[in-house]
Amino acid sequence: MQRFLQQFFFLFKEYIVLVVLLLTSLSIISLNDSPRIKSLRTLSIAGFSFTSSVIDFTISIFRPDAELIAQKKLNAELMLELNLLREAERENNTLGKMLAFKDSVDFPLTAARIISKTVNATQGGYIINVGENDSIKVGMPVITESGLAGIVNLTTTEFSYIRTLENSLMKVAVENTRSKVSGVLGWNGKDVVIKNIPSSYDIEPGDKIITSEFSTIFPPSIPVGYVTRIEETTSGLLTNVYVEPNVDYVKLKNVFVVKLIPDKQIDSLNLNLLHR
Repeated sequence: MQRFLQQFFFLFKEYIVLVVLLLTSLSIISLNDSPRIKSLRTLSIAGFSFTSSVIDFTISIFRPDAELIAQKKLNAELMLELNLLREAERENNTLGKMLAFKDSVDFPLTAARIISKTVNATQGGYIINVGENDSIKVGMPVITESGLAGIVNLTTTEFSYIRTLENSLMKVAVENTRSKVSGVLGWNGKDVVIKNIPSSYDIEPGDKIITSEFSTIFPPSIPVGYVTRIEETTSGLLTNVYVEPNVDYVKLKNVFVVKLIPDKQIDSLNLNLLHR
């Protein structure tokens, strides 16, 4: 119905105006030449103007405004360009922090970009764009400027699979920086947690957690996260310590691979279960 009205008014505008003019002319001719004709002419002009304005207004309702459409298109293009610039700014800030971090550490690091993420509640992982051709090997730690991100689990010539902290097969020997309490951190499918810590041990929410010197895979003192809450087990003798990782895995795009290989002679005693 709307399309029909639009086409009707657009195609027959001139005819409608012509009909109004003819009717007005006939009315004037049918009257005698008297002072009233002037008044009638005035009324006719007013009536014609009113009718024409109503028709134009009606057509404008149904006819798309070319200038308005062009303006909306321009606004959409500017919005996309602005978002791209904002994303580029965030990317530059991130890369700047990574470069500063790389210059501040003594470990040999290889920068990598995440090209795919594993969508799995229990087996979180990433694929990065460096591999055996870049001297990347299984067992190498993966970090960011914020802390520990994971470990190299599989490699090809050009790509590597990274097992993250949000993976049930990932176990990390960690330590509380304040109280020096040690434990093994893992993923339970929902949270990163250090299980079965004696209730008498000194651990509080907000405590910082780092990799332990007992680890033979990860270098010591790499930031891991911070304690968010502590829950006693049913026995009341042990507690589970929940940790929020420093690395935001949802937003993570760039990482560093630390070119260190664990000591094979004591790998069997390692608390970090690389393979299972």
